[in-house]
Parts: sequence; structure tokens; C-alpha cells
Amino acid sequence: MEKATMKDATRDEEPLDRTRLYIGGKWVASEGQNRIEVVNPATEQTIAFVAAGTASDVDLAVHAARTAFAGWSVLSGAERADYLLKTSEALAAREDELARLVSAEVGTPVEFARAVQVGLPIVNFAKFAELARTFEFEGAEIGNSLIVREPVGVVGCITPWNFPLHQAVLKVAAALAAGCTVVLKPAEVAPLSGWALAEVFDEVGLPAGVFNLVSGSGSVVGEAIAAHPDIDMVSFTGSTEAGKRVAEVATATVKRVALELGGKSANLILDDADFEQAVADGVDKCFLNAGQTCSALTRMLVPIERLEEAEQIAKRAAEAYVTGDPAAATTTLGPLVSAAQLDQVRRYILTGLDDGATLLTGGIETAHDIGYFVAPTVFSRVTTEMTIAREEIFGPVLSIIAYRGEDDAVRIANETEYGLSGGVWSGDPQRALRVAKRLRTGQVEINGGAFNPAAPFGGYKQSGIGREGGVFGLEEFLETKAIQR
Repeated sequence: MEKATMKDATRDEEPLDRTRLYIGGKWVASEGQNRIEVVNPATEQTIAFVAAGTASDVDLAVHAARTAFAGWSVLSGAERADYLLKTSEALAAREDELARLVSAEVGTPVEFARAVQVGLPIVNFAKFAELARTFEFEGAEIGNSLIVREPVGVVGCITPWNFPLHQAVLKVAAALAAGCTVVLKPAEVAPLSGWALAEVFDEVGLPAGVFNLVSGSGSVVGEAIAAHPDIDMVSFTGSTEAGKRVAEVATATVKRVALELGGKSANLILDDADFEQAVADGVDKCFLNAGQTCSALTRMLVPIERLEEAEQIAKRAAEAYVTGDPAAATTTLGPLVSAAQLDQVRRYILTGLDDGATLLTGGIETAHDIGYFVAPTVFSRVTTEMTIAREEIFGPVLSIIAYRGEDDAVRIANETEYGLSGGVWSGDPQRALRVAKRLRTGQVEINGGAFNPAAPFGGYKQSGIGREGGVFGLEEFLETKAIQR
């Protein structure tokens, strides 16, 4: 494939041709003839075409990964770490280009893209390099048994569009550190950062077949990966509905499945919290990445006696957001990723109105004629049976729910099929910790505690199976063997 710099994807010119796949260390033509259009959500212009891969493409990629596994899996952790560290450095050298690329395909404001969408992958490659170098893959003993941790094998990684590079790296870097080889299927809506990652691996000289890229739809490429008998594990991030399908298909070959799925996370603001700080931070945590974040704190729980105070603060905080061109420094809220996502979020807003929620600000109307924009929206007087309180919206829509006492707040927070994230605010850190421990969810931040990329990330209930990030993420890709002697 003729190589173009990643910044070319943001130019107002002919769409980029990304219709070749990366298999066995080479750029090769897809077995199929169809293409997928990649659209800039801020301009509605086509910026690239990628291949609509086939099951035959998956076969070729799996064969390449299986062939490469024999050599990659027996390298020392330190040898694998060298490749991962070089990859981190190569990504850092392209940080600005990558930020513009992700901004162009997702709509994320470019400064946020630089800090999070690209910054976290750079950090995570370095962290997994360190883990590969220091993790004790063998040596533990139980009686006469030597305990050995070995790579699970060939891993199929199916990744989402909201944090396309970050979510790919959480899977790919951990799998490679463990000694696995990979077939990656990026989301068809935002696949271009997958090509960027393949280019970087090619540049650093990753052995052929260790990483393979096949673009395409979930119904074709995703199903083929989940069903493939020579794939030992599937790691999937996406909707709960799609995750259930991946698990169902994977069952036929009894392969390991890791699922990071949806969320409807609650932010409990207790009566002794600093409301100005807690409510404003809660709005930010809901609107992160235009609300297209599985761990977004989309339900704000406040004491009924302080509901009006919370409403005023939330309305003011939401109306301070500036929607517009993601490349502009003044923009704090970009568009949604696609026309389909925009339609979905608008339907939820209308449903909230129909169900009787009070619209404090926002709604379906915006000042933008072009682009998939939705206004930052805050509902109050939301009750637990309302659709907007129960279903994942995946847009900048906050639901404020009143509670009567701490036990009622915990009940409402846990009254969901999801359990991915959560927040607790209190003037008493020990009280906040006690409440945090009562939440049935994989992560909880206390008083706006900072995100930790080395901590395990994953959910309870229908938010998924398994963990990503740090040593827990590495261990997802390892088998345990006992050798008696």
C-alpha cells in the first residue's frame, strides 16, 4: 500500500484508500470487493474507504497469527517488551498526527484526542512493556507443582469506535506482552487508527504475523473471528447486545471470552458533599467524549431536599459547553460519531420528554446545520422506571434522580442490569468509601478521583466479563499450567 502520513486523513481532498489489510507482515488485498465509507462526523465528508473484509480474510489472518505464535510465544518477556517500548515511542513521535486522525474519524475535540485518545495508548504500551519485563511467568511453587503462566494463544480483538486506538491498545498490547498473537477487527465506523497502529508495528519491525488487521462489519468479520476454531480467545468491547452475540458464537468452540460492555453508571452525591464541585464534575463525567463513553456517569443521584440546587448547578455547567469544530481550541463538545448515533440520541431525548422528565437544558435542536451535533442535555425529575434512567444512551444526556436517604441512593444506584462504573461524593472520605464498597460495579471514583490506567477496568453484571489495564489486563491473556515433579 502506498504510504500516506496519517495527517492526510483530515484534509479536504480525495478520500484515503485504506482498502488493503495487514496480514502476515504485509499489506494485502481483501478477498472481497466491497468497501466501507469512513465519514468525518463534524463535516459529514467522506475521508477514507476501508475494506469490507470477509471470512476468507479472517482465515488468512488467523493462519498468519497461528504460524507466528510458535516463535513469539517463546521469546522472553524482556524481548517482547523491547517491541512494545519501541511501539510506545513510535506512537509518541506521531502524537499530533494521531490526535488529528482520531478527531477526524470520531469527532473528539483535538486537544482531548491528544491527551486521552492518543496519550493513554502511548502510556499503556510503555506500561505493558514494563509488565512483560517484570511479570513472573513461572516460578511459583505449590508443594511439588511448578506453576507456569503461558499465553492463551491466538487472540481475536474486536474493538469499538468511541476510543478506537485506546481500546485496541488495551487488548493488543496486553496480548502481545503475554506472548499471544493477534487478529484485530477495528470498528467499521472509526477504523483508521487501526491502520495507524499497523503502520507503527510495521515500522518497528514486529515479526510477521504477530499482529494482523482485518476491517469489516461485525456480522461478517466479527462473527468469523468469534467462531474461528483456531482462535483461542476473543476480547470484545462494545454494546451488551453485541457482546452477548460474541459469547454465543464463541461457545461453539469453547474459547475464552473477555467482554467489556455497556454501562448506566450512577454518581451518588451525598448530602454533605461540596455541591458546586460535585455537580459540575458530574456533568463533565457524563459529557466526556460527547457522552460516548461506556463508563460515563449518566445518572446523577442527589438528595431530594437539595434537588433544586443541583439542577441550577448542572444547567449552568452544561450550558458552558461549546459545540463546534473539533479542531478549534474553543470547542469542548464535539459531534456524535455518526448519523445513526445522532438519531439514537435524539430518540432518547424525545422519549425522556414523553415519559415526563423535566428538560433543564439542551434537547434535539442545535445551531449546527452540518455535522452530527446534539446539544448538551440535562433532564431532572427522572424516575427509575423511565427509559432514560435505565438504558445506555451514549450521548451527552444527563439524568438527575432524587433520593431519600443514603440507603435509597445505594438501592437506586444498584437497580440496573449494568455495573461498570460509579462515583461517590461526600465531605467525609470514610463515609464515601463505605458507600463506594456497597456499589455493585467494577470501578468507583471518590470525590472525583483521577482515572488510573494501571488499575483493572471492567464490569459487574451485564457490563462484562474480565478486566483490562495493568497486571489484571495482562493476566486475561494467560493460561495457568501446573507441572508436577
